[in-house]
Amino acid sequence: MADDTTITFRNQLLADGVIRHPDAALKPLTGGVSSEIYLVEDGDRVFVVKRALAQLRVKDEWKADVSRNRYEQEYLRVVGALLPEAVPALLNASPGRGYFAMEYLGDGMANWKQLLLAGRCDSAHSTAAGTVLGRIHARTWDDLGLRDRFDSTSNFHQLRTSPYLLTTGQRNPALRDQFEAEAHRVEGNRRALVHGDFSPKNIMIGDHRIVVLDCEVAWFGDPSFDVAFLLNHLLLKSLHRPADRATLLAMAQGAWHAYAQALGQARAAEVQRPLPTLLPMLTLARVDGKSPVEYLSVENRAVAKAFVLAYLKSPAPSLDELLARWSDYLKKVTT
Repeated sequence: MADDTTITFRNQLLADGVIRHPDAALKPLTGGVSSEIYLVEDGDRVFVVKRALAQLRVKDEWKADVSRNRYEQEYLRVVGALLPEAVPALLNASPGRGYFAMEYLGDGMANWKQLLLAGRCDSAHSTAAGTVLGRIHARTWDDLGLRDRFDSTSNFHQLRTSPYLLTTGQRNPALRDQFEAEAHRVEGNRRALVHGDFSPKNIMIGDHRIVVLDCEVAWFGDPSFDVAFLLNHLLLKSLHRPADRATLLAMAQGAWHAYAQALGQARAAEVQRPLPTLLPMLTLARVDGKSPVEYLSVENRAVAKAFVLAYLKSPAPSLDELLARWSDYLKKVTT
């Protein structure tokens, strides 16, 4: 039976004309911490509705402006026009009400994070993800109209630089200055349309389609953040799944090379420069920040933290060297 919140929201959707039948069914979907997401069955129509939360569902206090839902709608519009198959189709948008309706992808799609955690590590998936990200960045690079349209640095600060970089720096005082400097650098770099949460949990894989979800952190900013965010998840899973470690690290390399090819080598060189510092900072953030990954054991959290604390004393000069150091370190300290 639907709870009062769901009933109230259904009545709002009916009044707004998003649903057509008063007995339409709204089924809450799980997995996210920042929004309410419902699968809607409205007669012969099935779609998804998403509404932003002011307080995220995490242990720490983490508040964020619900206007981010408007930026998510805009991201779907922009990327949907550039790469229609790469995002869900936007069906009904209500910027002033803090929700929107979008295409339901159906049962033929699999969540990439769940595939990886189950040991289904396919290099074609990382290549496809890198290619899509590279194309989005390439086709929005230095677009002044989009820079104005996605002037959402304050939202990015609330959702990424503060809870990930600044909080982690505060919890590791010896690194605080480095983390604050990197946060400042990230927020000051306005180059391309950034997803902000480009990770396997937000990527759906189908036989002929890869779809990117959850773009509420959308911002015209630093493309290296998206790349580091993606690669970080592959590194963390290489720690979590020793049997798939070599494959996952190769997938990280493959994702980067696919991204660079799609973006163009000159621009990719610019994106790569901060990665040897930003990526391990995000690794530590997923241990000590406001949004720690749920699948790492206590022992593996300690392993990741020890690596970053030592590594940031003398960062690698390149992404390849960083990945090599991570691989060598794991060989020494894990089985």
